[in-house]
Amino acid sequence: MEKEFIQIINEHQGIIFSVCRMYCTEKADIEDLFQEIVLQLWRSFPRFNRTAKVSTWMYRIALNTAITGIRRRSSRPVFSAISLDQENHAEPPPGRMDIEYNRELWKAIYSLSKFDRSLLLLYLEERPYSEMAEILGLTESNIGVKLNRIKKKLKTILNP
Repeated sequence: MEKEFIQIINEHQGIIFSVCRMYCTEKADIEDLFQEIVLQLWRSFPRFNRTAKVSTWMYRIALNTAITGIRRRSSRPVFSAISLDQENHAEPPPGRMDIEYNRELWKAIYSLSKFDRSLLLLYLEERPYSEMAEILGLTESNIGVKLNRIKKKLKTILNP
């Protein structure tokens, strides 16, 4: 069982890192959340239904752990001021040409509710609506409605 778990983590650790980066900005916080998520995955592994998709199971556990972790640390700010010139900062993904735009985009993303960030992450990971619905416990049509609202909210924040 342990070997199977380690193999799954090694093959799908990108899911965990994506969730961590969506909820944390500092390298140390990302590492802490990563460890918390792996621990929760290990604890739930004996109950994992092998007929379900591994990615769906991992996203559900990872997102729940991230949201719960934020609630537990509510006395601390959810994110510190975003500063790309800090060495410990988790930088936004490559592919954008303007650092200032990246900074503003990440500020906008971190201003979303925890649930909206979860949905946005799954959307950016190009997960099908059916999988997003299963992970988040919504209908596929509700996923579409919520995504449109998130996109409008981000546009409003970025283009006031």
